[in-house]
Amino acid sequence: MNSLWDLWARIENKPLWMLLVDMEPEELVSTIDFRYITDVITKEEAVQLLRTKKTGKEERIKLLMEKGYPAYTTQVGWMGYSDELVEQLCKKYLKLGFRHFKAKVGVSVVDDLRRCNVVRKHIGDNNFLVNANQAWSVNEAIEWMIKLAPLKPMWIEEPTSPDDILGHAAIAKALKPYGIGVATGEMCANRVMFKQFLQSGGMQYCQIDSARIGGVNEILSVYLMAEKLKVKVCPHAGGVGLCEMVQHLQYWDYACVSGTMEDRLIEYVDQQHEHFYDPCVVENARYMAPKAAGYSTQFLPETLEKYSYPNGSEWQRMFKEGIFPFPDEAELVNS
Repeated sequence: MNSLWDLWARIENKPLWMLLVDMEPEELVSTIDFRYITDVITKEEAVQLLRTKKTGKEERIKLLMEKGYPAYTTQVGWMGYSDELVEQLCKKYLKLGFRHFKAKVGVSVVDDLRRCNVVRKHIGDNNFLVNANQAWSVNEAIEWMIKLAPLKPMWIEEPTSPDDILGHAAIAKALKPYGIGVATGEMCANRVMFKQFLQSGGMQYCQIDSARIGGVNEILSVYLMAEKLKVKVCPHAGGVGLCEMVQHLQYWDYACVSGTMEDRLIEYVDQQHEHFYDPCVVENARYMAPKAAGYSTQFLPETLEKYSYPNGSEWQRMFKEGIFPFPDEAELVNS
């Protein structure tokens, strides 16, 4: 589905976000399957929502073109980083204009407190986010985050199993008095689970993933439900093409759906972008407007030659060096 949207945008000679922005509400809504979500939003409500947001739309598009969309960095607090490296990275990204910083947590309370204290010390009053990558049980998540609460994290991302909707809701309720929201959704693969997360209060920050859920069509329905239920969307991204993709979706959201950037961000990881024809451009911690036609996901020929499985030159090197075993005949046929 993502490929078809990319093709549609190329045929129209528009970046995907502008293809979406230029659609009339009825046309855009016609691409969405509303089965199972009409208890939250109907097709008619979606059309009306998009119509009401036409006011100020051109000004918002102009602002996007001139100033871009705010990003946060995930680079400062990976597991295993020394205090010196954390300090160095915080200073680097502050100079690059970032005001939102994310650290990984969940393996050791002692290590988390050490690294997170270093981050907080060096970013000052800027926004601090933490990500547990599904490490905890529900009660463990609550207890662990209460210990980290003095550092004033804005959210805890994926505190428990990504399928545990009620567990996320319980965590969100327990952490609300501490001013900590719950962010999740990158592993959520359909609009029905998103609907339940949004309805239950299990997410205060909705993290759609452009390649996990069923393409642009499905993602549009999540944005509309999130707007109806007043939940902020902050997409999951990374240096594997996700940054390139989600920027288009968040641009459309600001122009046509939410109309605000308040507490809304796009994740940024600053590697792997050299493999794309139209890589994302981040300046002063803001995603600048994609201008090339399509979804910004077309790989360069040399990348395809090098990494295509199993005949790419990089795979052939790893087979010969024994890093990976040679694929058997059935695997070759399937590939």
